[in-house]
Amino acid sequence: MTPPAVDQIVSSFRERVCRQVDLIPEGVNRYVVSSPFVHDDGDCLEIVLIWANDKWVLVDEGCTFMRLTYDIDEAALHQGTRQKVIANALGMFGVEDREGQLVLPVPEDRFGDALYSFIQAILKISDVSYLSREQVRSTFLQDFRAFLAETIPEDQLTFDWRDKEHDPRGIYQADCRIELSERPLFVFGLASDLRTRDTTITLLQYEKWGLPFRSMVVFENQQSIGRNVLARLTDVTDRQYSSLGGNKDRIRRHLEDMQAA
Repeated sequence: MTPPAVDQIVSSFRERVCRQVDLIPEGVNRYVVSSPFVHDDGDCLEIVLIWANDKWVLVDEGCTFMRLTYDIDEAALHQGTRQKVIANALGMFGVEDREGQLVLPVPEDRFGDALYSFIQAILKISDVSYLSREQVRSTFLQDFRAFLAETIPEDQLTFDWRDKEHDPRGIYQADCRIELSERPLFVFGLASDLRTRDTTITLLQYEKWGLPFRSMVVFENQQSIGRNVLARLTDVTDRQYSSLGGNKDRIRRHLEDMQAA
């Protein structure tokens, strides 16, 4: 089967998408798609048109997800709100995720329609980096809990723990209680000043009740927490980490050391 002429493809691209689209040859039956569409940082979308197995295919060669992992853990892309955003974009525009590479076969030589859909899918997926603040907080807590669940044996882990004797209504909950040989560890994920204040109050209440415990907090971004709010928490917690993404190995080692003690 002979592929359509390149000028025919370019004409279809320009008619359906915009007149600034062009194809730049790069090897045999391989073309870089040049267009005015860019990411928010100004970099051009990475799109390549390839003739393979008797059909044209648009691919991003893994660049879209690679860009996201500059700021987001790769595993986090497949969890919670981020995973839903990505799955919706792929389904909406008929794009496949083949081991991290976005792929869209061109149906029935409808090049313009295919390129339009591919561009929209890339831009929608890239929006994962710009979720609203509330969505990001929700995703952080999901990532935080998923990390603990994969690090600590299930029989030693209780999420949303409360002291049923002193606190039957669950006003002073810990995000997670980890059973240790000496005394339990209460762990909190903090994404805002309000959550930090609440955690400080909760830990002070545990002390008032005379509970034996140790505590650890993990921030979404410690730098975003007010100085006075952070100072009060520092007085009552045993261990804190400024973020989850860059400290997973340190947190894991700390938890392992505490379990071995």
